[in-house]
Amino acid sequence: MNSAKRPESATDAAGKFPTYQQDSGWNAMLPRRDARPATNISRFGTIVIGGGYTGLAAARRIAELRPEEQVLVLEASVIGEGSSGRNSGFVINLPHNTKMGGHTSPVEVARKQIRMYDAGLKWLAELVRAHGIDCKWNPVGKFHAAASEAGVQNLRASLAQYREWGVDYEECDRDALQHKLGTRYYQYGFHSSNNVFVQPAALIRGLADSLPPNVVVVENEAVLSLSESRPFQVTTSRGAYTSDRVILANNGFAKALGILNDRLITIFTYAALTPRLPESELAKMGDAPEWGVIPANRLGTTLRRVQGGRFMVRSAYSYEQEQSPADTLAQLTESFRRRFPDLKSHRFEYVWGGTTALTRNGATYFGELRPGLFASLGCNGAGVLKGSTYGKLLGEMAMGAQSACLSDALSLEGPSWLPPEPFRRIGVVSSIRYQAARAGLER
Repeated sequence: MNSAKRPESATDAAGKFPTYQQDSGWNAMLPRRDARPATNISRFGTIVIGGGYTGLAAARRIAELRPEEQVLVLEASVIGEGSSGRNSGFVINLPHNTKMGGHTSPVEVARKQIRMYDAGLKWLAELVRAHGIDCKWNPVGKFHAAASEAGVQNLRASLAQYREWGVDYEECDRDALQHKLGTRYYQYGFHSSNNVFVQPAALIRGLADSLPPNVVVVENEAVLSLSESRPFQVTTSRGAYTSDRVILANNGFAKALGILNDRLITIFTYAALTPRLPESELAKMGDAPEWGVIPANRLGTTLRRVQGGRFMVRSAYSYEQEQSPADTLAQLTESFRRRFPDLKSHRFEYVWGGTTALTRNGATYFGELRPGLFASLGCNGAGVLKGSTYGKLLGEMAMGAQSACLSDALSLEGPSWLPPEPFRRIGVVSSIRYQAARAGLER
């Protein structure tokens, strides 16, 4: 540990990083992993704030380009237990938002993102292969499914975009979906190959444990403050560090450091995993050992049949604060029961929440905030591949490298302005309630 003064109270770290009421189910299924300890080194070439997909990708790329420099990654929790290990494990290499881009057409915006994500997916797949990361990597695609007429219209609009982009898909009626998924809940859907399933906690842990030797990872060390200019002074819950450059990769919690307060909001969403189901129950869920469903409404329910015989349900949103575990359990159980009423049990072994950062227009902030301070913030719920891709590109940008993908990333529109509190809370909570009502059967 370095010799800087400790903060007077642990409450200084409140709001600087997510705190969760329940452990991540993905992480709980893995062997126990010891957190990386504090370091005695206080001076680094680069400090990365946030040990998720974005931060680890940036740290890896900088370390590769500057092998003579040391890079510090500061993670406020334990890698695998943070937000990156709490998502649904879909690695989707298609755009989530093509309406940004200034005067650029949506089709061109989509093509830029597809180029970026294809390159990012190849890079991520090579890391998994080269380092033998056992994250259950499975490139079997994903379904989109609708239970309501409004949902069907949403999916047909998505397919119109797929045709513009040149993306292949297979449409499915109710009977086809029942055969593939084991439920008649959905009336229409389609399947596309643009997805890889992973065990997200295993992936993020594997990425952290395979970093180049000049990367120092420290866990359970929250960043409390960041100086305005370089050399940057980064104060943490254990001490202080100095660096020539800083990479901000802590998503919505950059707000706690005074960054993009008028651009980012933090949203909690919720998921649950069943115990391993008996073969007789799995037989009621189609004939594929793994599949996943993306809902036709953003506030709908995501499903995933997981390798090894478990089933995952993800649904519900709350603003800035985690809802009660009892409410989460009730909501997820009801969503599960409505889709598979014939199962003998709808019990979950693990139930948890996770955070994501949203922006008003769905755009990510990507670039240099001020000299030496680089950031990729506001993943908008697409963190695994988008975070890895943007993190890699941000690392290259910080080192002065240039590429077509980096130019594409820099050409996209940034996040739009958000009103201050309490108007922001009123607007976001009202929007969540409205969208939840509109989701209807998709919830």
